[in-house]
Amino acid sequence: MRSSRFITLIAFLGILSPWVLVPETVHAICQGNSLDPENDVCWDCIFPIKIAGMTIEEGNVLNGEAPSSADASYCTCPLPSPPYIRYGITASLWEPSRMIETVKDPYCFPALGMSMANNGNNSYLRGTHSHVQGKGGEAQDASVFAQAHWWIMPFWTIMGVMVDSKCMEQSDTDVAYLSEVDPYWQDDEMSAIFQVEALLFANLVAQLACIADAVASQYLPLSPLFWCMGSWGSAYPLTGHINDNDYVQGNAAVAGRLLYKLSRQQLICDPGLWYCYCVQSPIWVKHNYRIQIARPMADFMCHPLGRSAMLWEYLKNPPYSGSSGTEGNFLWIITRKRDCCMSGS
Repeated sequence: MRSSRFITLIAFLGILSPWVLVPETVHAICQGNSLDPENDVCWDCIFPIKIAGMTIEEGNVLNGEAPSSADASYCTCPLPSPPYIRYGITASLWEPSRMIETVKDPYCFPALGMSMANNGNNSYLRGTHSHVQGKGGEAQDASVFAQAHWWIMPFWTIMGVMVDSKCMEQSDTDVAYLSEVDPYWQDDEMSAIFQVEALLFANLVAQLACIADAVASQYLPLSPLFWCMGSWGSAYPLTGHINDNDYVQGNAAVAGRLLYKLSRQQLICDPGLWYCYCVQSPIWVKHNYRIQIARPMADFMCHPLGRSAMLWEYLKNPPYSGSSGTEGNFLWIITRKRDCCMSGS
């Protein structure tokens, strides 16, 4: 089975780290099925594929065509040692290689179907479970707060596909960020002190500009408006608090916030900016990313950052999933655009 490596990873984590499993008294928290790369990942989202500047496969993803550095037929890349230059042909595709968990239960890992017991009942870290409905069915609390985890998940390697290609990322599976241990994620004011540029966008003019991004993000987001997340609201402050009366969309916005936060702090790089190397960019390029919900319910399609959840959220957070502890704990698969320079050496 192609997903056997992922199952082996889960078993390995359970053997070496038994302390992360939830004790008997809290087994109802964050239980569910672990991620199945074969069936839960939108493999149609790897398209379009280009080689030597020509489109090999368009695919049927209803997203806009992102600008590419691999539109030329050939490429040259610098080398640190002789001959100091490398020649090749360009290639471009979309790579599912990262995951973000946005959870109401601290230290919950929907990708593994389990949680850690530490601070599981800490009210300071606990996120919002749902909106309180007032008269007329309107939400009294129009905000969402969630913890977030950043996963390095090289699906190509796990599935044993294209592992010998120089264009594919060769890395190990890892949880590279936990918001539960980041005090800036919990406090808007503290985060504003750390990211002082947030004050530049806390005004009516800057936020009105996000209307254009909200319209464009239904097809392809406007990357120059980096402080906007389309229909999801503002990218600032870089915390887990979102002003949104849509619970699913609010969690998608939390995932977008984490993606921007890690880019802003230059903790991640963007492989879609240059075909030679993965480039660190403190200002994210939104059109180089697609997002797909995988838990509580998997979607069959990925979406550009900022696309209104009205188009894709139906039955993605069903109330009956709460019986297994999965309601309100989300897993998002991030598909990144990858440009590369293929060569024989």
